[in-house]
Amino acid sequence: MRSFPVLNKEDVLVRASGISKFFPASRQGILETLVREKPRMIRAVDDVNIEIAKREIVAVVGESGAGKTTLGRLLCTLEAPTRGEVYFNGEKVTQRNMESVRRQVQVVFQDPSDSLDPRMNVRDIVYEPLSKYEISPREKEDRLLFSLSSVGLEPSELSKRRARDLSGGQKQRVAIARAVVSNPNFIVLDEATSALDASIQAQVLNLLVDLHEKYGFTYLLITHNIAVAKFMSDRIAVMYAGKIVEVGPTDQVMSSPKHPYTQALLRSVPTLDVRGIEPPEGEIASLLNLPTGCRYHPRCPYVMDTCKRNEPRLIETSSGRAACWLYSDA
Repeated sequence: MRSFPVLNKEDVLVRASGISKFFPASRQGILETLVREKPRMIRAVDDVNIEIAKREIVAVVGESGAGKTTLGRLLCTLEAPTRGEVYFNGEKVTQRNMESVRRQVQVVFQDPSDSLDPRMNVRDIVYEPLSKYEISPREKEDRLLFSLSSVGLEPSELSKRRARDLSGGQKQRVAIARAVVSNPNFIVLDEATSALDASIQAQVLNLLVDLHEKYGFTYLLITHNIAVAKFMSDRIAVMYAGKIVEVGPTDQVMSSPKHPYTQALLRSVPTLDVRGIEPPEGEIASLLNLPTGCRYHPRCPYVMDTCKRNEPRLIETSSGRAACWLYSDA
C-alpha cells in the first residue's frame, strides 16, 4: 500500500488529542464506600494521540487487551473519553454536534451473527440506517439496491431472506452493505474478518479494498493480524497496554520496525496463514496494575534502567515514530 503522510489540517478527518478511557475494575463494596476509597481503574486507552487523513486506511494492531477496540469506539463516538478530545473534520466532538458526526460514521463489527438481528430480513437491515435521513423514498431505494450490489449481493435473491439463514460470508457482506448505504466518511472495521474462514476472509478483504478505491471511504482497521494490516493499510499504529508504541507508514514499519514489541509481533507472523499472530513471550501488562516506566519493559530483551523508571514518548525514527528509550538521546 502507498505511504500517506498527513500534510496539513485540511487533510485530517479524525483526530484524537490526549484521549484516555478508564473503566472501574468492579463495583465498590460497602466498606470501600465508607472509607471513600477510589475504585481501581482499568486504563484501557491512556493518553493517545492519533490522526487519520481523508481517504486513508490506518490499521491499529496489537494483542488482545491492548486497547484497540476501545480506541475505535472512542473515535467513532460509541464511547466518551474519560479525558482528551476527539475532532471530526476539524471540529471538536461534543454533545451538541454528536448526532451530526454519527451520521458520517459507521462500524463493521467482528461477528456478523452478533451484530445483525437474526429475525430481520436483509432489506430491512440495510434500509434501517436510512430512516434518519431526510431523503426521498426513491433515493433510499436506490441506495439500498446500490449498496447490496456493491458488496456482491443480488438484491432480488437475498432481500427477503433473514439474517439467520445466511452464511457467515453473506452476513458480513450484509453488515458492510449496512455500513456503506449511508455513504459515511469514516468506517471503523473492528476485526471485521477474524470470525470468517480463511477463503471468505480474503474475499471480504478484497471487497473492502475495492470499496475504498472506488468510493474513497476512510477506514480505521482494528486487527490482531499484521498480515491483514500489511495488505490493507497506508499506516500502522501498534498498541500495547493502552498506548501507541509505534506508528508509521505500513511499508516502513513492516520492513524496519523500531519498537521491540513491533519486532516481536512481526517475528510471530505465520507465513502461510491469515488466522492471526502468536503473542510474543511473556504476559501482556495488566491494565489494572501497570508497570512503572515503559509498559513493555518486563518483556523487553533490551530493557535498561531508565525503561523501568521513565515512560517514553513517541519520538521520530527513520520509519515513523516509536515510544522507546533506545532511540532517545536523553
